[in-house]
Amino acid sequence: MPDMKRSYEIDMCSGPLIPKILRFAIPLMLSGILQLLFNAADIIVVGQFTGSQAMAAVGSTGALNNLIINIFLGLSIGSSVLMARYYGAKENDSIHELVHTSILLSFLSGSVLVVLGLLLAKPLLTLMGTPNDVIDQAVLYMRIVFVGMPALMTYDFGAGILRAIGDTKRPLAYLFTAGVINVILNLVFVIVCHMGVAGVALATIISQYTSAALVLRCMIKSDAAYKLSLHKLRIYPKKLRQIIKIGLPAGVQGAVFSISNVLIQSSINSFGSIAMAGSAASSNIEGFVYTAMNSLYQASTSFTSQNVGARKTERIVPILLSCLGIVTVVGVVLGGTATLFGRQLLSIYTTDPAVIEYGIERMWVACMPYFLCGLMDTACGSIRGLGYSIAPTIVSLAGACGLRIIWIYTIFRAHHSLFVLYLSYPVSWAVTFTAHIVCFIIFFRAWKNRTSKRAIITKAALS
Repeated sequence: MPDMKRSYEIDMCSGPLIPKILRFAIPLMLSGILQLLFNAADIIVVGQFTGSQAMAAVGSTGALNNLIINIFLGLSIGSSVLMARYYGAKENDSIHELVHTSILLSFLSGSVLVVLGLLLAKPLLTLMGTPNDVIDQAVLYMRIVFVGMPALMTYDFGAGILRAIGDTKRPLAYLFTAGVINVILNLVFVIVCHMGVAGVALATIISQYTSAALVLRCMIKSDAAYKLSLHKLRIYPKKLRQIIKIGLPAGVQGAVFSISNVLIQSSINSFGSIAMAGSAASSNIEGFVYTAMNSLYQASTSFTSQNVGARKTERIVPILLSCLGIVTVVGVVLGGTATLFGRQLLSIYTTDPAVIEYGIERMWVACMPYFLCGLMDTACGSIRGLGYSIAPTIVSLAGACGLRIIWIYTIFRAHHSLFVLYLSYPVSWAVTFTAHIVCFIIFFRAWKNRTSKRAIITKAALS
């Protein structure tokens, strides 16, 4: 059993980096893609069997959903960063307290989200200017999906704990199982039962509860330091404060990112339901590229955090450079391929030629240079791995979110076209990446100096 347990873990603090980063990232890429397939399956099924309006209804809720849930998902990032640090430092008591605090926090967060989703769905979608021919179905879809939030939170917190020790294989297996269930139920509920958007929403939450149950079962049956005992669930105040300190800024960043995306979605809505459907399909394809690149963000965070815990100063910069190189290759290859085969990919979502044309327009502007987004996120992940969370949040808010909002109210207002609107994405990514690199250099030097001083003090005390 110990050998089996170790086979899931990755020693991030010694040995060659690139093979281990790939071993960590590839299952994570597949996990992210499978998770994204939940929403993709919803859009494809309703687009093919219900119509463009239903497709627009499902696609138009994505940015708003993220706006509401991202603060809570940020807390799971804080939990994962701390888990990696404690694991690198071999602090088993801290791991025990963190695991039980995190899982209980995930239950509570999910319960709050259910209430928020049910109450805010219609007023927020109305505020976004969702067209009358779409809004009723969008509200129904969003309310049903939010019933699954406790499961989503539980899976994200639990999978984050496993990934922090290098176990990206079992979360992938659990998502694959849930993904198969989701696709099968989509087809049954929509084609056989004629349930439309309600059917795809119901299929999504059933699959989410499946993945949550599997990750909980894994942690309960484990004999490792992260073993979960449901009767020992409690909030350890110190661990909660640490999770909030790292995770809340990340969550706020995600929420404000979503505000800028909601503003962009509102601007897209002004072009009508066909443009909305085209943007939704293109955005969904871009999401596959993003989740592949996001695995390098998580790799940079986990590898950096474990080496911070182990005080392996010499590995920090090589980790960042390796992750930046890999994410560039992934972004260029996947983003370029998706754009070049855009018509074929968009035809999976819809047969409407007008919808496809709107989707192609977005892909050339936003998907082709998507590697810039990967560079931005990966640099941010390394800074968070160092233990700094507020600074990258401020940089991201000013660079990506603030710039997009200014863009919408100035350049887009003067040149009211979808091309100009979509151009705000690559411009904001490039600016924010540059700022993150400057911040990393500053914070790495500060952390290195502190670590050197501690080592000198410790050596003097021992002598």
